Amino acid sequence: MSGPRAALSFLTPLGGAAPPEPEALGWFPVVGAAMGAVLGLLWWATGHAWTAPVGAVIVVAADLGLTGLLHLDGLVDAADGLLPHLERERRLAVMREPSVGAFGITVAGVTLVARVVALASIRPSVLLLTGIWCGSRTVMAVAPSCLVYARSDTGGLASAFLPGRGRVGLVAAAVGGAGLFSATMLWRPLGGAVAALSGTAAAVVVLWFARRRIGGFTGDVLGAAGVAFETVALVVAAARW
Repeated sequence: MSGPRAALSFLTPLGGAAPPEPEALGWFPVVGAAMGAVLGLLWWATGHAWTAPVGAVIVVAADLGLTGLLHLDGLVDAADGLLPHLERERRLAVMREPSVGAFGITVAGVTLVARVVALASIRPSVLLLTGIWCGSRTVMAVAPSCLVYARSDTGGLASAFLPGRGRVGLVAAAVGGAGLFSATMLWRPLGGAVAALSGTAAAVVVLWFARRRIGGFTGDVLGAAGVAFETVALVVAAARW
């Protein structure tokens, strides 16, 4: 399977079911930018048909559908595993369990509310969502090159990305970084730059926290970092610039 189709299949329900491939990482920023553009167009269209809060809910719901809830599920699992006081092995076991705990429910609820309120506070912009969604997938593509895989002994979904991750990560960082800052700064030079940097910082904090708690990253951690990037960037973009 080609890199673009593999990335599309992994990040969305589109493209057909397929196992992850290392080459897909290099296409994460491109697929993320395309997803952001689609959501941005939907955001613009709903702004002409409904009030801002209703349009924001529709966009957030569409994002959940477009990602197949994959990244939100990662956020929930990561919250349940990383936040409580547990031993490392127990954390990894909790993150693999299908059940959802209080930590995951709370974090997911606050995140969804923050995304809706932020979108409702900003004038619809295709550029803004294109840049932010490109940036979040860039983080997911680059993180495996910077951190140890926490499930190296037992394996997991993200283990398929490990071969050749350094080279692919550099490509993703270059492409994604250019897409992130060019799109967000075209939206608003200062506000876009601060939003992009704030989202990046939020994702780095999530990855750093995972390294402290479980020694590296998992697929759930990548999803959590991406959602944190988007949410913080949107909240910052909603400031009165």
